[in-house]
Amino acid sequence: MSEKQTSSLRLESALGRVRGLGSAKQGTHHWWMQRVSSMALLPLTLWFVISVATLAGKSHEATIAWIAHPLNAVLLLASIGLSFQHAASGLQVVIEDYVRGEFARMFSVLAVKAACWLFGLLSAIAVLKIAL
Repeated sequence: MSEKQTSSLRLESALGRVRGLGSAKQGTHHWWMQRVSSMALLPLTLWFVISVATLAGKSHEATIAWIAHPLNAVLLLASIGLSFQHAASGLQVVIEDYVRGEFARMFSVLAVKAACWLFGLLSAIAVLKIAL
C-alpha cells in the first residue's frame, strides 16, 4: 500500500495529525485546560490555606469581615469557580475512561457537570451574600 492510501485509511486528516486534533476536533484542549486550571489553583489554594490558618481561633464576625473584604471575596470566587471546573473536568476524564455504555457515560458526565455547576453556584452565592 502506498503512503497516500495508508493515510486515507486513518480517521484523522494530515492537518489534524499535525495540529494534534482527533476526529472529535478537540485534541489536547481538555488536557491543557486541566493543566491550566491546576496551575491557577496552586497559588489560590496556598492563599486559602494560609488565610484559614490565620483565622483559626478568631470570632465569627472576624471571619465574616474577612470574607467581606473585596480582595478576599474575589479570590474566593476565583477559587470556587476554578475548583469546580477542575473537578468536573477531571471527573469527566475518569468517567470517559471507566464507565461502559454510551448512555451511562453520557448520563454520568452530565450529572457530574450539573452537580459541579449547582454547588459552584451555591458557593458563589454564599460568598456574594456575605461580601455584598
